[in-house]
Amino acid sequence: MTAKNNQIRGKFITVEGVEGVGKSTNAEFVRDQIQQAGFEVIVSREPGGTATGERIRSILLDKEEHQMTALTELLLMFAARSQHIEQVIRPALETGVWVLSDRFTDSSFAYQGGGRLLAPGVIEQLQDIVVGDCRPDLVLILDLDVETGLARASRRSAADRFELEQQAFFERVRNTFLERSKLPGYQLIDASQPLEAVQHDIFSALQAILR
Repeated sequence: MTAKNNQIRGKFITVEGVEGVGKSTNAEFVRDQIQQAGFEVIVSREPGGTATGERIRSILLDKEEHQMTALTELLLMFAARSQHIEQVIRPALETGVWVLSDRFTDSSFAYQGGGRLLAPGVIEQLQDIVVGDCRPDLVLILDLDVETGLARASRRSAADRFELEQQAFFERVRNTFLERSKLPGYQLIDASQPLEAVQHDIFSALQAILR
């Protein structure tokens, strides 16, 4: 696929996983590898990535929003995602710039599908409407047992609305990520290893797309 200005389309990579797996640290590593390979890249996140998305993010993470329904949460996620795609992701890819996002649609399947028990079909319908053909070229799923991940997250910052959920919620989230990691274009990374080993595995997973 070529962009309107005849440049080669950029690549789209996402980093996924439960709380405390080290997404931010390892996204920086991925960004560095892309840049060292000679490609321009922008780093973004979900929910967020735009002014509108960041305002939606603040609502989604607000501990006072304890009465928010699962469907409302899902719709807000996709509202932020729609803005993210149209304002940031698609324009960058069409000009040959790579995009690296901390979370994308797989988090909706994991958190609102697995965690909140919403039917996957509902999420798939929204994905078709909002995401369309703007799908990641590579999804890196960092995997870690829930207890360790939550302990790491608790040392990082005060708990947000999601992090206040019970362990069973996050077990369902993790299991959904593990199931999705079997799809084509997905790479499962064992985040329980020392950081050097984690990044070695990420580097290996990136080689095909960087070439």
